[in-house]
Amino acid sequence: MNKTSKWVLLILGAALLMPCDRGYPDASEFTIARLKYGGGGDWYNDPSSVPNLLSFIRAHSALAAAKEEVHVSLLDDKLFAYPVLFMTGHGRISFTSQEAARLRTYLTSGGFLFADDDYGMDEHFRREIGKVLPDHELLEVPFSHPVFRSPFSFPEGLPKTHEHDGGVPQAFAIFHDGRMVLFYAYNCNISDGWADPEVHHDPPDVREQALRMGMNIIVYALTH
Repeated sequence: MNKTSKWVLLILGAALLMPCDRGYPDASEFTIARLKYGGGGDWYNDPSSVPNLLSFIRAHSALAAAKEEVHVSLLDDKLFAYPVLFMTGHGRISFTSQEAARLRTYLTSGGFLFADDDYGMDEHFRREIGKVLPDHELLEVPFSHPVFRSPFSFPEGLPKTHEHDGGVPQAFAIFHDGRMVLFYAYNCNISDGWADPEVHHDPPDVREQALRMGMNIIVYALTH
């Protein structure tokens, strides 16, 4: 069995294990839940980005991905129905103590948070995640990590979608009991590359790389 066949089977298995009656658009579909957070940051930024990533996943895997994302807050009753949370934005983030505790429970109970700094949220994100998992460190993810190898190969780590200050893209993660529970993309603005072409006018090859890396992260989250 080749590598592609193996990860397709893993995705199918993950899909079969998902809750079927707790708020998904369809009982047989997987979707990504965009995290609504307080503090004033634009959590809703680039509304076409996640639907486009879901479309890419449908086109390149056997996973029945939904056509639309859902929006969820940390105190939402349906939070635990979604295996993957996504958050992005340009500015301030603030979690109440209750929200921080809820996210801590979500992450340590099997959930996964994928965060993308859309330029300007880094300081606030690091501070608030420190409230959520104070005994855990954000560690830089080495290029050799499986998240960069399957289903698409990224031997040099995260692709650079937007320049901003011209820094090197970095991937950070938090691990709990050996499992990656949080992936943080910094200085690459990867989710901008998922948006409709007319939004940021990124070249097709840049958008393709961003979508491929996004799919890698989702596949990893669902299969580990």
